[in-house]
Amino acid sequence: MTRAKIELGDVTPHNIKQLKKLNTVVFPVSYNDKFYKDVLEAGELAKLAYYNDIVVGAVCCRIDMSENSRRLYIMTLGCLYPYRRLGIGTLMVEHVLKYVEQDGNFDSIFLHVQVNNEGAIDFYKRFGFEIVETKEHYYKRIEPADAHVLQKTIREPQSAPLMNGTVPHAKTNGHD
Repeated sequence: MTRAKIELGDVTPHNIKQLKKLNTVVFPVSYNDKFYKDVLEAGELAKLAYYNDIVVGAVCCRIDMSENSRRLYIMTLGCLYPYRRLGIGTLMVEHVLKYVEQDGNFDSIFLHVQVNNEGAIDFYKRFGFEIVETKEHYYKRIEPADAHVLQKTIREPQSAPLMNGTVPHAKTNGHD
């Protein structure tokens, strides 16, 4: 038997409807038109996953500049149930990690996962993600509504200079 062909492809106006359909099947939340408009402009940050030329998964990310750092936010990463545990999710995460590494200017990667989604939590932990926070009532119209924030630190955010122009020493938290 020949091995299955698993590959990633660009999201384009010609296949965006496949992404919409996939997301409605895989995720318990719906995404608005602005989400899909932004995805079309995301370039390497949005990919469809193909299994023998059939769309079975997708990853969509965006750059987040909050909290005084440059972070990559994984908005969605999912795969149709019958195609899970075949390396498709791993390929998508590896694509994201490679993008971040090649860019060289990210502090971390983060995402939200519903607190009861133990499969997803375990999956991301295998790539070095950790639960760093739990947001209550993050989701609307689904239960449980709480989400864990999972994060993989790439580098520590640069310390902001003190008023006198010096940078605080790490061990003293800026105190002499």
